[in-house]
Amino acid sequence: MIRAIIIDDEFNAVKNLKWEIESFCSDIEICDTFTNPLEAISGINYLKPDCVFLDIEMPEMDGFQLLERLTFRDFDLIITSAYDNYAIKAFKEHAVDYLLKPIDSEDLLKAVNRVHQNQQGNTLGNQLKNIIKSYIPEKKFARLAMPVLGKTIFVDFKDIIYCKSEGSYTEIHFNEDSMELLSKKLKEIEAQTDDSFFRVHNSYLVNLHYVKEYVKNDGPYLVLSNGVSIPVSRAKKNELLQILNS
Repeated sequence: MIRAIIIDDEFNAVKNLKWEIESFCSDIEICDTFTNPLEAISGINYLKPDCVFLDIEMPEMDGFQLLERLTFRDFDLIITSAYDNYAIKAFKEHAVDYLLKPIDSEDLLKAVNRVHQNQQGNTLGNQLKNIIKSYIPEKKFARLAMPVLGKTIFVDFKDIIYCKSEGSYTEIHFNEDSMELLSKKLKEIEAQTDDSFFRVHNSYLVNLHYVKEYVKNDGPYLVLSNGVSIPVSRAKKNELLQILNS
């Protein structure tokens, strides 16, 4: 038997895939399912499954970010997604299978057969590491490059208090009570920052060195050294507290 985990933020998607597997794949045992990415990370690291069915498009934390945070990666990965975009094709080129929603039973069987083949080689753990390295930007830059008025300004991370998403733009708030608006999405800024920064909310990226208070009530939320209050999403709360208390 192949022990598998299903991860999808939509409960009905989890339910439907579980039914497909139980109906057509008698050699697959579903050992757990998750709709919360943070709980899924703990589940994978603890249960050490042979196979993971992972939805790549999820709020709060997408599939790439989830994979990046795993400590256990020696499993076969099958992506489930409603979008056949470049990222999914990249996984396919690296011999990791994918299923487009709505999932077809024949495609599911083919994917499971590939799991059997990969189990014999036991090489997918290294493949996952290479995929993650290739498609998740490394946080290696000491400074943030900011294109402003026809020039590029390089700003030290220590001078940034927090960043706020404004659609396709991002507000960069500095420790001198100044702000610049960049024509970059927040996730692009996040990809360049170091471990001092944490995405506490879909719309906010915070420099943890400037956190003054964590307030549980009415939120929860953070109070930064400049007095600004930043909301914390419930999905990020536990991970944030672990970092702040470490």
